[in-house]
Amino acid sequence: MNLRPLVFLTLLAGLPPCAAVAAESSIRLDTPLAGWRSGNGEGANFRQTVNYPAASVNTPADQSSTARIKGEIKALPKGSAEPATLVVNGVAMPLKIDDNGGFDRPYAFPAGSNSLEVISPDGQQRKRVQFYHGGGGGEVPAKLRVLLSWDSDHTDLDLHLVTPDGGHVWYGNRSLPNGATQDVDVTTGYGPEIIATPTPLRGQYLVYVNYYGGGYGYSEDGESEAAQPLTTARVTIITEEGTPNEKQESFLVPMRQPGELTLVKRFSYP
Repeated sequence: MNLRPLVFLTLLAGLPPCAAVAAESSIRLDTPLAGWRSGNGEGANFRQTVNYPAASVNTPADQSSTARIKGEIKALPKGSAEPATLVVNGVAMPLKIDDNGGFDRPYAFPAGSNSLEVISPDGQQRKRVQFYHGGGGGEVPAKLRVLLSWDSDHTDLDLHLVTPDGGHVWYGNRSLPNGATQDVDVTTGYGPEIIATPTPLRGQYLVYVNYYGGGYGYSEDGESEAAQPLTTARVTIITEEGTPNEKQESFLVPMRQPGELTLVKRFSYP
């Protein structure tokens, strides 16, 4: 006899009526939702307007719901500045939240099965969904994806990828004829920035991170405020995403001052 349901019900019976509901509803996720959905590429805007000093993620009002992560973490301490944690397909990154606990950011999901989890800043609350992105606009899974995130607000790190044919993908040249494309450029802290290709060339790749700017920002009342000059970048390289042969490799890189350019990884595909 399986005793787990009985144990669960016994424990639940000892809780106040609202306790189980609070644990379930403390994180609200408006999008993405569990299940199957079709993405056609329309309304997926990933370029942000660059204004320094920048203080928040500027998701366009008409951003497609299939290219967006939006929701709210309830009952956070007022004035909490700590980011939440976002985990997309096994890759963890900071998630910026506003003073009311809301979060809203663009994200380019690959075609196929996806998982997403939002974890509160204290690690006590979690919300997880599994969904299938249909890719109705001709989207195909990325065979090579490079993601950059970092641990500070009011800073701008930039991801650069040099491909085997000498191509260079970055925010100033976001799409190459060989298929490599940068689909998210975040200028306001935490990231992520993503470069992906469904048709990676064979050969050697170079991954760079540039500390473009920051180290300062604006508070809610418009006053300038200092931010940490040292920020730690996290770079994750994913190959054969969504297949039994998928591999992930992550690197932590300290970035000490604006203007710094660091070679993070030299690797070969396949």
